[in-house]
Amino acid sequence: MRAIQISSTGGPDVLNPMELPDPHAGPGTLLVEVAAAGVNYIDTYQREGIYPMQLPYVPGLEGAGRVRAVGPDVSGFAVGDRVAWAEQLGSYAELVAVSATKAVPVPDALPDDVAAAALLQGMTAHAFITDTHPVGPGEDVLVHAAAGGLGLMLTQLATARGARVIGTVSTPEKERLARAAGAAEVVRYTEVDDLAEAVRAHTGGAGVHVVYDSVGATTFDASLASLRTRGLLVLCGASSGPVPPLDPQRLNAAGSVYLTRPKLFDYVATPDALAARAAAVYDVVGEGALDVRIGNRYPLAEARRAHEDLQARRTTGKLLLIP
Repeated sequence: MRAIQISSTGGPDVLNPMELPDPHAGPGTLLVEVAAAGVNYIDTYQREGIYPMQLPYVPGLEGAGRVRAVGPDVSGFAVGDRVAWAEQLGSYAELVAVSATKAVPVPDALPDDVAAAALLQGMTAHAFITDTHPVGPGEDVLVHAAAGGLGLMLTQLATARGARVIGTVSTPEKERLARAAGAAEVVRYTEVDDLAEAVRAHTGGAGVHVVYDSVGATTFDASLASLRTRGLLVLCGASSGPVPPLDPQRLNAAGSVYLTRPKLFDYVATPDALAARAAAVYDVVGEGALDVRIGNRYPLAEARRAHEDLQARRTTGKLLLIP
């Protein structure tokens, strides 16, 4: 099969297209023909060695496709079924062996590319909006990188729950996308001297109830300063680099605020939790209540370009690799 392999950590240039042996459907697994694989920031963290991986490996955690073979001890799936997954390493390939406990059925009405694009970031946004901080009517919510794949979904889901979203973006095009997703206010961080002050100006100086910060190093201080008393900072990424170690006293000084660093997989830790969360996301997508913007589709061999574009912030919405 054609696949992308990483043999050493580093920049996008370590993403090497090559021919590898086909995987097989072992006990408890499904052999799936990949129709589309999602590109996510966690892939770049693993590639760079921020999240250590055993080398060599085929990257990619998310995708959708059709079952080619069913391994022993698997029930509930059959050859020909359409499935998606969000926690199966090896997805940058034509074929992937997916643990049956990590696979979810794809509704008939949902195209493969949408199914792949919606799952990981859709479940992440759903978990953060409903569980990490149950967003409620009348709350002020700050979403950084509001025109990115996760940002657009957070904005839509928070708005649907009656919150007022303030989004941060870098360009007029991204502002248009954030507003179309429901953002009531948008701050172009490239055009303000004090980001927190600009955010607070939209709340009468009170600050926001919750911040969703997927940017990390360059926005963290402003995120803390944007919170109202006892607000919550949800640090959910590090596209600009990791946040340095934090003195807990800063949370006190900011107004008894809270800080959490969640990850999706703790919210879908069992097959039942995964199935319920995936079904909830696919339901709102199918109903048209959650629009999944696919920013770009790249041939599998161009995984390097996809990573370069993602990390250079040249993209909006979700990026996919198409084998």
